[in-house]
Amino acid sequence: MSTLSRMAFAIAACCCTSIAGAADLQTRVDQAIKPIMKEYDVPGIAVAVTANGKLSYFSYGVASKESGAPVTENTLFELGSVSKTFTATMVSYGVAQGKLSLDDHPSRYMPQLKGSAIDQATVLNFGTYTAGGLPLQVPDGVQNTEQSMLAYLRNFKPIAAPDKVRVYSNPSLGLFGHVASLAMKTSQVDILEKQILPKLGMRNTYLLMPKSALPNYAWGYNAENKAVRMRDDLFSVEAYGVRSSSADLIRYVQANIDPSQLEPTVRRAIEGTHIGYFKTGVNTQGLGWEQYPYPVSLAHLQEGNSSKMSREVNPTTRLSPPQPASDSTWYNKTGATGGFSSYVAFVPEKKIGIVILANRNYPIAERIKAAYSILAGLQAQ
Repeated sequence: MSTLSRMAFAIAACCCTSIAGAADLQTRVDQAIKPIMKEYDVPGIAVAVTANGKLSYFSYGVASKESGAPVTENTLFELGSVSKTFTATMVSYGVAQGKLSLDDHPSRYMPQLKGSAIDQATVLNFGTYTAGGLPLQVPDGVQNTEQSMLAYLRNFKPIAAPDKVRVYSNPSLGLFGHVASLAMKTSQVDILEKQILPKLGMRNTYLLMPKSALPNYAWGYNAENKAVRMRDDLFSVEAYGVRSSSADLIRYVQANIDPSQLEPTVRRAIEGTHIGYFKTGVNTQGLGWEQYPYPVSLAHLQEGNSSKMSREVNPTTRLSPPQPASDSTWYNKTGATGGFSSYVAFVPEKKIGIVILANRNYPIAERIKAAYSILAGLQAQ
């Protein structure tokens, strides 16, 4: 076995606070993660676990195959669509401040859309992928300019009325964040990086990468095994552009498990993302987070995070009134970019949560299976 291969399977595990049965937890994480790395040729994975407020970190392999730099709990990974939960928190923060309403229509802040079909949808529709069928990705012909975006939105032809179908969509979530930024008269970058993240104790999470953080930024690896990183594009900040470490992201998970000690506006923002608005099959869609009544089976989690849910048109039902936040819920979100993948899940009732970050995109079902097996062991203790 080559030196690089040996590094890829080596563990650098660090527990900042011990969890009961730490040796057993190490074994469970090893058993969940090592086979994934081998089967899918994943260079590096970072795992962080929280149980009853205590943290453990497990770091595997390398952040760069070229340099051989090891993954640590401070290595920065691209979060992909887990970024959507940060956009949702930002929008909920604006709602908590009274600067916008989820019932607002986009033309209130983008008057160029007045009278267009897309203006029948609301901020809530954009945040829950129920605006009428906006596509998964921004179409190739739409340039990375506000003028091009507005022209596309003015001419958009919905496939259904708002509230009727769920079509998972980066442009939908992008518009969700963009409208909120206009309402708050501040960029999403500034709202998150200067106002929200510091109040969550997150100092290693970025929407725009500073040069000082580049040494900790992992390289991702695509299907051709080429080193890649994402490019900034239209709605990338809102939909998939956050970079973070397992150590920082698990703090975010802890804030979601128990927001009671947070500054009041941030607490209301977090709590607002836990309300359920639409039911699609086994999935209840909140703002950013997707929800499942707890206890939940592995099969239901994999079904709710399947390609059918992310790539097909699915009939949906609006919950009226919205479903109140419940601690007996499995909250989760998956994410990926061209060279990275992620999965985050937590159950407030059990005070358990997990972050799994990797510098290769491997199957979602495998991420969920790994997280499920690790968390199941924690709740059994």
